[in-house]
Amino acid sequence: MSLLIYFIIVPLAAAMLTALINVRAKDKASIIPIVAGLILLGLSLYCARQLNFAQVLIYKIGGWLPPLGMSLVVDGLSGLLLVAVNLISLLVLVYSSKYMRHYTDDWKFYSLFLIMLCGMNGVLLSSDLFNLYVFLEIASLSGYALVAFGVSAEDLEASFKYMVMGAMASIFILLGIAMLYSYTSTLNMAEMAQALSTRPAGFLISFVSVLFLAGFGLKAALVPFHAWLPDAHSSAPSPVSAVLSGLVIKTLGIYALSRVFFNCLGISNKVLMALMFLGALSMVVGAFLALKQSDIKRMLAYSSISQIGYIVFALGVGTPLAILGALFHILNHAASKSALFLNAGTIERAIGTRDINKMGGLNAKLPVTGYTSLMGSMSISGIPPFAGFWSKLLIIIAAVQAGQIAYSAVAVIVSIVTLIYYLRFHTKVFLGIPAQNTAEVKEACGAIKWPVIILGFICLAGGLLLIPSFRDFLNRGVDVLVSGINYKDAIFQAVK
Repeated sequence: MSLLIYFIIVPLAAAMLTALINVRAKDKASIIPIVAGLILLGLSLYCARQLNFAQVLIYKIGGWLPPLGMSLVVDGLSGLLLVAVNLISLLVLVYSSKYMRHYTDDWKFYSLFLIMLCGMNGVLLSSDLFNLYVFLEIASLSGYALVAFGVSAEDLEASFKYMVMGAMASIFILLGIAMLYSYTSTLNMAEMAQALSTRPAGFLISFVSVLFLAGFGLKAALVPFHAWLPDAHSSAPSPVSAVLSGLVIKTLGIYALSRVFFNCLGISNKVLMALMFLGALSMVVGAFLALKQSDIKRMLAYSSISQIGYIVFALGVGTPLAILGALFHILNHAASKSALFLNAGTIERAIGTRDINKMGGLNAKLPVTGYTSLMGSMSISGIPPFAGFWSKLLIIIAAVQAGQIAYSAVAVIVSIVTLIYYLRFHTKVFLGIPAQNTAEVKEACGAIKWPVIILGFICLAGGLLLIPSFRDFLNRGVDVLVSGINYKDAIFQAVK
């Protein structure tokens, strides 16, 4: 599977070419990134299809076997997220081709975006902890720059806060990796799982678990590690906000946390209990803070914290059904929140404000924005037949089956609160009497509309992934996490 290396090469080469070619063709800055996005999506779908015939796809760089060499690995979990990351990134790039034109030197945005995409792909493909950390840092550093892209005082402050919190997370993660390396003498996750399975879980593993929980919790913006996210999401350009909320916190936070705890360290009851508690806390705190917001993007940011809570809580329940719900909710939230952040950018561009109280009657002026926002809102709120309903239903049923009645009641209540603030958002922004600042508003061009239409369709029809014909796409990811440290056996077999 030498094609796996192109998940790294294509975005890096496209970033470089975008910077070079822009000197002569400044109005064509988005062409190369969109072509790169199409290639990456095609590669992702091809890998997903190949997983029908092989449990693991592996590419040994230079032909060197682990632990001496670096390997890129795609299994059911990383294959699932590769499709999501590259599909939504492509849609955001198409949207950005028009949206980012009012920024000076928009080619810098595309170069940074592609580097961040390279980092996210690298995290998903890494088979050893150090390379996972390197790619995580590549994506994070690009994210810091993209949050500050508008270079206003607010943007720079938000980026600085994001950078400081991100640096703390990186220190925790790197320290945990160093301690594990000193204990196991390897960085390869499969070999590390093999070494840990033959040794008793002592204080060092418990301490490393705390470090990883704090580090990846910061990257995922779990409460109480969430302080950076509302400012970063509200200050960044809307395409950046869409990717940060839809992809970055899930790839650098949720995926990395799941991979390390389930497939490397081996999940313990203490860790599961911690994940359930932190997930429930994030659900509640994020939802009630979102309820008080009048800024659209800050409301969506706090909503992301709440929905990440659902995912982490489901992972903490730990049963196959709960993990299925968690992975499905990752996809549903990525689509719905990306659509909502892109639409927030369209609204802000049209009327010059993000204050919900200064809007009204936009559905008549921006029908595509209004209806796709409704689809995204209803999916996140868990209203049938939208996709978010099915993932939340799976999570709640799994919690009840596991005997977590109190936690499942919290999940239901938070979903009701979520519906309340999204109904408030839709009523004030799109319904009612048109505000005075909407007189000249009109629907945007196709490059702005079609990405959110596709995302809205995913929000509506995403539940079809649960039917038997498509469910293997999700089940392969579930099997990887349920197998726990037995993940190493599939890797060793593929290497041989």
